Formats: sequence, C-alpha cells, structure tokens
Amino acid sequence: MKTLSSMAIVFCVFWYTPSFAEDFLGAPVMPGGKIVSQSGERLEKTYGVSYDTAVKSYQGAMKGEKDIKFRDRGAQTLIEDHSNRPWHSVTITKVGESVTNIVFLKDNWTWILGTLTLRFFGVFIVLVVLYIALAIAGSIMSRLVKA
Repeated sequence: MKTLSSMAIVFCVFWYTPSFAEDFLGAPVMPGGKIVSQSGERLEKTYGVSYDTAVKSYQGAMKGEKDIKFRDRGAQTLIEDHSNRPWHSVTITKVGESVTNIVFLKDNWTWILGTLTLRFFGVFIVLVVLYIALAIAGSIMSRLVKA
C-alpha cells in the first residue's frame, strides 16, 4: 500500500497536464518555458520538452472540451477552437529533439471576415462553373435533338 501511495504522489507531482496554472485568453499554457514574444493577441513560448510530450499534455488538458479540433501536420499540431472562446488557435511546432515552440493566437475579425469572404466568392465561383457546364450541355443537347 505504501508503494502504491508513493507512486500516486510522485505521479501527481511530476505530471503537469492537470495542473496548468497559466492561461492565455482562457487557453491553457504549459508552465515554464521561455517567452519569445508576447502581445495582447499573440503569445509565443519555447519549451525544453519533446514535441510528443507537449502534444499529449494539450490533448489531456483539452480532453472533453467541445468544438476543439486537433490537426496533425507532421512536425506541427494545430489546435483550433470552433466556438466562441477568445483564443483562436494553439500551434505546437517541433524545433528540435527536445525543443518545442508553442504559439497562441487570439481570435480576430480579420480571420473571421477573410473566411466569410472566401466562402462567399467560393459559392459564386461554383455556381458560375455549374452554369457554364449546364449551358454547354444544353447547347449540345439542343443540336442533337434537331438532328
């Protein structure tokens, strides 16, 4: 029983995922690390931990949260919020074997309006392509029916 209790205490002391004390705009920030740059909209920190450790700790910290998407891009993981939180994304980048860079970004109107504009024009481009395809198909069919 003593061994089990000792192991539980050691596990709780050294496992830092549940004990994220810091946050940036409500997003959990791993303790420690070196601040590379910080402003009201962006926080960039470098940590002396492996990339896999950082990703697993954020997966544990954000487990059970709704509308959070993890996108694995090889040596980079993008965590995006698809809800109404003040932060937009957390980007975890592998710099070296035991060096990881984490960037937190605030949600901003530029991103929101850019996405809406892209979707707006995308819909009309698809409609124009469909119209042209239907016009060509209609002209071919009308010539075939006359013949």
